[in-house]
Amino acid sequence: MSSLTFLVTELQSLASETRRKHPEVREAAEKSLALLRSSPEQVTANLASDGWHADDLLRPVFMGCATKNAKVITIALGSLQRLITLRAVSLSAIPTIIQTMNDCMSQGVDIQLKILQTLLSLITNFPAIHGRLLANSLLLCFKLHESRTAVVSSTAAATLRQLVMFVVDKVVEEDRRLLLASELESITLPDGTTQTLGPAARDTFVIFEDLCLLGNGERPQFLQLEYLHKTFALELIESVLTNYHELFRKHSELLLLLRHHLCPLLLKTLQSAPVFLTLLIKIVTSEVETADSRPGWMRVLAMEIMRGLCSDAEFMRSVWQRYDAFAVDSDAGGAAASALVFTLLISALKRLVTSRPSLLGVSAQMQGVGVPASDSLPHIHHGHSLDSVAGMVATAASATVSNVVGMIGSEAGLSVQGAAMKVQCIDQLDKADAPPIPEAYIYLLGVQCLVSLSDGLAGYAIPLYNTFAIQKPPAGSTEPVRAPGPLDPSTLPVTEPAREGLLAARAMLNAALARAAGSLALPTPRDAFLTALAKAALPPRVVAALDESPQTPTHLHARSPVTLEGLTLGLAGATSSSTPQAPGLSARNLACLRALVAAALFLAGTLGTSWFAVLEALQNADYVLTTRGTTPSGPPGAGATAAGVEGQQQPQQQRLQAPHPLLADVDSESVQAAIQRLFDASKMLEDAAFRDFVAALCKLSVEMVSMQSGVGVGVGMGAGEGSLEVTEEDGPPSASASSTSLVTPLSDRFSRRRVSGIHIPRTLVPFGDFGIARLGGVAALNIQRLVYRSPDPIRLQAASTLNEVLAIVPRHLSVAPSDLQAAVQRRVLDVLAQQIMLDTTPPGTSSSTSMELRRMGLETLHQILQASGHTLLVGWETIFEVLGSVCRPAAVDPTSLPAPFLSGGDGGGTSRTPRPLPLGYLQEKGYSALIKIAFQCMTLMCDSLAALSPEHLRLCISTLGQFGRQADTNIALTAAESLFWGVSDAIQAKRREAEQEPAYSGLWMHLLLEILRLCTDARPEVRLGAIQTLFRTLQLYGATLSLDTWDECVWKVTFPLLDTLSPSHIRRENVQIYSSTSDSTDTSTSTTMRRADVTAPAQTWPEPMPDPSWDESKVVALQSIGAILNDFLVSKIIHLPSFSKAWETFVTHIRDAFLLDSRTVSAPALRCLERALKAAMATSGADTGDAALLRASLGDIWEKTWTKCEEIGALVVQRASSTSASSATAPFTQESLVAFVDVIKCVRSISRTLEGAEWPLKRISTLMAILKGVLTYPDSPDYRPDVDKLSPVQAIVMNAVDSIELMETGAPSYILRDLSEYATLAFIASFDIPEIPKRGSNPTNAAATQAPPVVTTSSQKKRVTYIALAKMCMPKLADLFLQFKEKEEIFVDETIEAILSAYAIPIKFKYDCPPPSKFGKDPPLWKTATSCFLRIVKEIGPRVDALGSRLSPVRVESIWRQVIDVYRSGILADCSVADNFSLLEQEEEENFDQSLITSLETDAVPCLGEDRVPDYLIAQVAKVLHQGSQLLQHESEEDYPPTPTSLMPPDGRSDSKVEHEEVGSTVSLSAVSRERFSYWCLDLLFFICSDTAIDREASRRRIAALSLPALIGRCRTTLAGYVADEKLRGNLPFPRVREEELLYVLHKLRELRLWPGSLWAALSESPSKYATEQPAIDTSLQPSELIADSVKRSPRAHVIHFYTLLCEIASTPRKAPSAWVSADRLVTSGGAAPTSKDSETATAVRVLAGGRIEVGRELGVPR
Repeated sequence: MSSLTFLVTELQSLASETRRKHPEVREAAEKSLALLRSSPEQVTANLASDGWHADDLLRPVFMGCATKNAKVITIALGSLQRLITLRAVSLSAIPTIIQTMNDCMSQGVDIQLKILQTLLSLITNFPAIHGRLLANSLLLCFKLHESRTAVVSSTAAATLRQLVMFVVDKVVEEDRRLLLASELESITLPDGTTQTLGPAARDTFVIFEDLCLLGNGERPQFLQLEYLHKTFALELIESVLTNYHELFRKHSELLLLLRHHLCPLLLKTLQSAPVFLTLLIKIVTSEVETADSRPGWMRVLAMEIMRGLCSDAEFMRSVWQRYDAFAVDSDAGGAAASALVFTLLISALKRLVTSRPSLLGVSAQMQGVGVPASDSLPHIHHGHSLDSVAGMVATAASATVSNVVGMIGSEAGLSVQGAAMKVQCIDQLDKADAPPIPEAYIYLLGVQCLVSLSDGLAGYAIPLYNTFAIQKPPAGSTEPVRAPGPLDPSTLPVTEPAREGLLAARAMLNAALARAAGSLALPTPRDAFLTALAKAALPPRVVAALDESPQTPTHLHARSPVTLEGLTLGLAGATSSSTPQAPGLSARNLACLRALVAAALFLAGTLGTSWFAVLEALQNADYVLTTRGTTPSGPPGAGATAAGVEGQQQPQQQRLQAPHPLLADVDSESVQAAIQRLFDASKMLEDAAFRDFVAALCKLSVEMVSMQSGVGVGVGMGAGEGSLEVTEEDGPPSASASSTSLVTPLSDRFSRRRVSGIHIPRTLVPFGDFGIARLGGVAALNIQRLVYRSPDPIRLQAASTLNEVLAIVPRHLSVAPSDLQAAVQRRVLDVLAQQIMLDTTPPGTSSSTSMELRRMGLETLHQILQASGHTLLVGWETIFEVLGSVCRPAAVDPTSLPAPFLSGGDGGGTSRTPRPLPLGYLQEKGYSALIKIAFQCMTLMCDSLAALSPEHLRLCISTLGQFGRQADTNIALTAAESLFWGVSDAIQAKRREAEQEPAYSGLWMHLLLEILRLCTDARPEVRLGAIQTLFRTLQLYGATLSLDTWDECVWKVTFPLLDTLSPSHIRRENVQIYSSTSDSTDTSTSTTMRRADVTAPAQTWPEPMPDPSWDESKVVALQSIGAILNDFLVSKIIHLPSFSKAWETFVTHIRDAFLLDSRTVSAPALRCLERALKAAMATSGADTGDAALLRASLGDIWEKTWTKCEEIGALVVQRASSTSASSATAPFTQESLVAFVDVIKCVRSISRTLEGAEWPLKRISTLMAILKGVLTYPDSPDYRPDVDKLSPVQAIVMNAVDSIELMETGAPSYILRDLSEYATLAFIASFDIPEIPKRGSNPTNAAATQAPPVVTTSSQKKRVTYIALAKMCMPKLADLFLQFKEKEEIFVDETIEAILSAYAIPIKFKYDCPPPSKFGKDPPLWKTATSCFLRIVKEIGPRVDALGSRLSPVRVESIWRQVIDVYRSGILADCSVADNFSLLEQEEEENFDQSLITSLETDAVPCLGEDRVPDYLIAQVAKVLHQGSQLLQHESEEDYPPTPTSLMPPDGRSDSKVEHEEVGSTVSLSAVSRERFSYWCLDLLFFICSDTAIDREASRRRIAALSLPALIGRCRTTLAGYVADEKLRGNLPFPRVREEELLYVLHKLRELRLWPGSLWAALSESPSKYATEQPAIDTSLQPSELIADSVKRSPRAHVIHFYTLLCEIASTPRKAPSAWVSADRLVTSGGAAPTSKDSETATAVRVLAGGRIEVGRELGVPR
């Protein structure tokens, strides 16, 4: 009662508050209080049940909410909430409550919050709220969620989450109980199907669907909401899926929503850009770029998320693969730079960890020990520092790691203990305020991200590299040299030593990154990481300090300068001694140095020219560790040892703790031993790697000597001479290394040596040269290699020297006169041409040295073009000749050739061995390297196209064509797609000048023809790229081309391309390529080809190529041609003088593509033609200046196209009507047939627009024949289901039929006949789709192409049913007939018979008809046919009468014969299936069939009595009714429908004198299932024989006379059978049905009144003649004959006719059973009944008495 007490309090407050201003509210509140106080439980119960108190108690609430007083509204809403809590609100009041809250929604914040509370209470307390009420409630919450007040918006969001969860939770409860049928409701799913759901499931379905639609920006269907923020919609969706994912798995409709709405929404949101990662990156870099743009906790939260992502190595690789791998760098002008997500991430982390160096601190230990803190050394202040060099070559990652290594270790620096948080921010999101965050925490996160990324990259690359590129084991060891595993920083202890651990981790990971980069063959990042390690290992200050420090005696320096102070954990100045410490390397420097040596050892085989930087760093290390210590380097081959000197002993208590384990064994001896192992490993290197190693040592020695002497070695001997002397013993260095060293200015080399700290020549003079010393040891270790392997060094060294000179010369010509420049450039290029174009005749005999010489020449040419290509004045033709000499024709892959040519093409089963490829096609060693360098040169040439003359451009195009035909697919594809496109731009730019237009127009055609040659390349990628480039060029610049150029493009480019892509031409070209023995196959393509006539037998057509890539190429070509025609048909092509011939050729190509090519090509070919026709159609009505020419051309277009359509249609019709399953060509697909009909529609549209009239009947008949062939085509492999809706082919055919205007005489009849045939296809032409065998799988086996379809099981078969077509055509037939019923032609040309026969088939099949739908509830096909037939038959009789003599008797007979056949089919149809229906369904079926009986009575019978209707047709109607009225059948035949033979009545035309002896039987007879229908047929038979109807008396008399024999026979069967069986049965009772039948027949005979003379006419020889008027009674007859003749003319003559049988029945001594049928039951059967219980005897007596009395009255006998 507490809630009730609160309610009373609220109402009292409401009454008190409204006492003055709102007295009516006060009165209502007081009345409610009185009700509550009188009987509170009863009142609340009445409210819940919508009692009489409901309005009184809720009235003050609604009135209070209607006031504009905020306080009153608040109290009223509180009262309402109490009522809802008490559940004292009826469901009928809920709409008013929701509307009231909606009206109050514009009030203050408190009221809005109160509304939200009330809504939540309302929905949760009344689970029965569904549908629109629920939608309105949610709509209130959504509106309040859009409030600008934060508390209202957040509360509304929380309320919405609870309500949505409550709605979904109701589904869980609903699934646990059994739903009633009234609770279920059908909904339409997104895929078009329907499903029955309960109320809660339906609410969940529509709400979730609307949330998905709102999230996608679409309009919802259930919630009347205009907009909802996508984020909030996704949050609601996430909440539902998180809490009720199991429910979604159980409900298929919810899973369907996920598939149709949510999944596309997520894909659409995520596919455009990496939104999530980009957002995180922006948040992280916000403070770096714009101060205080984001709160600090948000950046930290983003970094924590970033740390989790970076720890997933596979995910980060996927990010790079998706967004960075194929993106275009922004510096190159690419548009995809924004997608470089991984690059942006690394840059953001770098900026973060390097943004606050003052906060992180820089370790003094990283600058060495014994070095002044300030940069006071004069020798290290110069322009080029080591930092600047590293910055120029290192990537963002290496720079970041280098900086971080320097940051970690000082007292004020970064540490895990001081910077980490105990609980990360992402785990504290439930707190209202951000937790205290250490200032360095975000930088620690950045370092951890970099460590994780480095760990992931190394952990991925190095194990892969180890699996296939393990180095040889060192001497005396069997263990391979493997890279150490990645270091996991999370394993480091969270204590103060973690600083040292992080340092070690950074050093190891930097080395690991270097190994990873080397493993992946990435030289630039590898060198960057090695440089960073070298920088950290050897600080310049240490070397400078050593040079400045005084030389001390050797014995004083017996120990290493690495002191114990250097091994302290970054605590600079930890020693207590005042003695200054000698300069040296700290433990941190030694750790980095050891990591550098380990990385170099691991990558020894792949460092190449990078050995120089590594050896330079080792030389500096040797200087610091050994030379400045005690002794110089040891003898060659012996490991150099250094005596370490221990520093001054420090007290143990001053050491805070022991070094980190990774730094424990770092000392000078171990580092020097590692360096020696590196040199010892040289004997394991391969020859190429060993050559690079030795060349780097030589280069290092040369530069050191030149630095000490101040003059470069070989300066006086010319460029490169010194290099030649140095490398002569140990083999020639690589060209790149040699050129790099020799072209470097001397000043640069001095700067580089000073970067290393070794800048005073006297420094190394006393101790010797490091490089020379090490060379001796390396030579001793590799003496076997040097003695027994002697390459050809002379030519290579000479070429190297020559190339270095040639590369330098063009750079010094910038200020020379143009004449001198031209002469020198010519000499340089001529010399290069001689080197590159070496005589290698015969082909394939060039040695490896020759290939190396050519490669070096090409590299030199590339350097010249790269550095001085813009200054070249002459020699372009030489360059193109040189580049062309490298090119060779692409080799043909035998597997790409068609199977017939690999086996000889003779169709036999034996295959021939293919001949080996020509020698010129074989790949030679080094050819791949040559062609790649040459193509790089060609790419540079294409960057300078503006400087080329027309002749040079022609050479450029030809050379590009040669590159396009190379074996390297990447080169060929780049040439075809990219470079040719650039050349086309250059030509187009120069064509704009009027005086140069003719020359460049010729170049334009040369370009197109060269691309055209690539369009037939054997490689699909190259072929497609060339086709796309060709037509993209035409499409872009087609508007600027003249008509003459367009004419050449059409005849020399477009049609030849289609020719070469046709099947027969592909076969011929492949044979030529395969059998060719020359290196070049430059054959011109014919613009036309011989084509077979379309009327030729199918076996003469060549079979399409089995290679699908050719089909794809032709599809692309056709699509491109369609785009060209769409853009330029009207503006350019249609104005060509040869347009008529061109269009004829074009449509011929399309026809052949449709008929001859693969079915993949057929549809695109027709779509190409369709685009052209639509382009022409768009201008068909345009009013232009040359309208007459345009009109004539358009007429030519549609006429020629229609001619080809007729040819295509003829073949389609031929195959559709063919009974043979085999065909030489593949069957047409449904897609191609749809495209074919679309083309026909376009042709008709153009024709009708031009001529303004419909086609003549002859052409329409051809069109209909084609459409029929398309519709009934039986061999397509891609049929679509056609039960519930039309298949695409059926839909397009019906659309084409609907577009025909039926104004032309004969057109309606033609259309109606074809539609009648369409309507019957479902019953006579449906078929199972056979499995089509794949053609081309074995072309040599003729039997394989003619194999019958594979037989599959019924469960696997698909079927073409035509059901949807029948459902569409049957009503359309009726509509069209009613529309054109006044047309005489419909009745004259047998159209009406065709329509009726179409309806007769489903009516006859009835329950044997196929199901009308698969998923829907369409009416059965026979019912549809019956309904349409009844609509038509009403109009047939009046129209036949109206036509009169214009309709011949033959036509009248044919029409009525067909009408009667339809009635017969419906009345005598097999209905045994209906016995399995429920009684209600059986009654409905009988009632439907009654319409057929009614129609026969009202629409057909009155018109059948006309003179032109033959007698046998009327008699047939009576026979049909006779058969339909049968009530009994033998039990042995009960499973079979009654047949005319089994139910044939006896001859009713016999004279009354003839007695038919009826033989009795005791065989059991069973009743038919549809008794009522049989009685209806019997009633109609009595009706047409009686004089009841008075209209059309003559007609009805004739019908009665012709039908009476059937009626007499039907009655005789019943009466005579009863008499005969009664004699045999004795006291055995008759079945109920038989007794009812007898009674019913007797009563009908008693009520029957014939037309006077009807029986006389029926028994005469000509019933029709005497039906209306009989001859006078012949008084000369005998009395008995006279009486008989008079009785036959009586209306009651039928009683006398059955006189004998009636007497026998009346005299039967059978006692009537007690269960005789009552009168009311007989009435239900349709006839009059006796007024009380009666028997057959009494009824027969009354019939006889009545008949005698009436006959006597007619004869004048008084009663």
